[in-house]
Amino acid sequence: MAQFMLVYRGEATDLTAMSPEEGKAVLDRWQAWMGKVGDALKDVGAPFGESTSLVDDGSTAAAAASSGYSIIEANDLDHARELTSGHAYLSEGKGNYAVDIFALKPVPL
Repeated sequence: MAQFMLVYRGEATDLTAMSPEEGKAVLDRWQAWMGKVGDALKDVGAPFGESTSLVDDGSTAAAAASSGYSIIEANDLDHARELTSGHAYLSEGKGNYAVDIFALKPVPL
């Protein structure tokens, strides 16, 4: 099985800005997805905080609007895509959020 990094693209919603009921609903959706994925979830990940982007010309720029990551294990990219079904990050349905899926490859030495 291969590992895949899920990068959550879009501005994160601050749970502290939500009502307790709204926050619980978000956490419940995450728990449901994690339960569905089960042992394929290798690293629940973490939300991203302050960021910057370093450019190869020595300048800096704003980092891409990404809010966190998780790592899953799947047979292939199609299987990894299937495992995002029902993902809490994709629940808004307005096109503001996306999950980018990257295969993690071994470093050739």
